[in-house]
Amino acid sequence: MTLRRLRLLLVHDKALLALLPETLWRLMLVRIQLLFPFARTAPQLGVKSLESPAVSKPSDLRRIQQITKAIRVMSRYTPWKSTCMVRAVAALKMLEKRGIESTLYMGVARDKQGQMIAHAWLRSGSHYVSGDDAMQGFVVVEKFAKVLQAE
Repeated sequence: MTLRRLRLLLVHDKALLALLPETLWRLMLVRIQLLFPFARTAPQLGVKSLESPAVSKPSDLRRIQQITKAIRVMSRYTPWKSTCMVRAVAALKMLEKRGIESTLYMGVARDKQGQMIAHAWLRSGSHYVSGDDAMQGFVVVEKFAKVLQAE
């Protein structure tokens, strides 16, 4: 990481700065986790074929926005490729740690050459946490909901 890039990171708000070490750790753990067969990872992603509510608690909105920003910033500086799936699962885990519900979507589409491509994105309430910049045109093939357990 260059000094210029480090200075750019330091201009962000303190809440974001506090999240960056955890964000880097989560991105690394998920990158390693996704090296294994997906069947091993899938049960940790939530309830298959279910969606979390489309409305989040007002008290969660600021934290969702901070995690969104932390994922977007830190994924640019990882020495490994933080793919859409890595970003989405890392954010899912960060939200889960804070008791915030989310839905991970996986979709497919065809690129300009007709090749099948895949994309993953994460939604929490009505807010897209990751992957929304490229989700247009993708058909959802699976989703996983991290929902709070009723007590």
